[in-house]
Amino acid sequence: MNAPTGDALNAARAAAQQGHRDLRGRIGRLSDDAIDLILREARSHYAWTDQPIPDGLLEEIFEITINGATSMNTLPARFVFVKSPEGKARLAKSLKPQNVPKMMGAPVTAIIAQDMDFWHELPFTFPHEDRRHLFEGKPDYIADTADRNATLQGAYFMIAARAVGLDVGAMSGFSNQIVDEEFFAGTTLKSNFLCNIGYADETALFQKLPRFSFDQVCTYA
Repeated sequence: MNAPTGDALNAARAAAQQGHRDLRGRIGRLSDDAIDLILREARSHYAWTDQPIPDGLLEEIFEITINGATSMNTLPARFVFVKSPEGKARLAKSLKPQNVPKMMGAPVTAIIAQDMDFWHELPFTFPHEDRRHLFEGKPDYIADTADRNATLQGAYFMIAARAVGLDVGAMSGFSNQIVDEEFFAGTTLKSNFLCNIGYADETALFQKLPRFSFDQVCTYA
């Protein structure tokens, strides 16, 4: 546990508060074009060009993703970037047949996983108070926290990839058991979902499917 205390803590808090004020002063909201790019007009993709993704861009996506909020800053997500022919062949074993060409054609497929021992890292990720006792001996709470927050981080990852100019296609049509056996045997990691990333071949797109209106699914209380 290495959180600042006393004057150092007060200075760190003041800097964080001023940093947020400065950010809001520079950027009141994203442009409509930016919102269209990351969500409103974004599409899930199934076909890909052969344009490669440099490792530096994957590192940038991670740096954006890791700053997304999780409960108690638990940060349980772990990422495996499958890009080699050997890795793709191993991952293909887990996929439903119709998803194999989608994955094989993508420059990179990310396995978004979660570390079930994430709570051991709390002295680093949540240094101002030791909360490991909240998780120790509580497998259901550990699993619930890991699943919810790793899924959140996976969503941050998809938005981050779009924000830096890539396209994404998330997949759940696979066997988590086979992925875990192939990639995480003997570890505390479990797969959550897969996400193809790259530069899309738009010729495979069809029309956007319907979305609910506000009044259909939103209420006030």
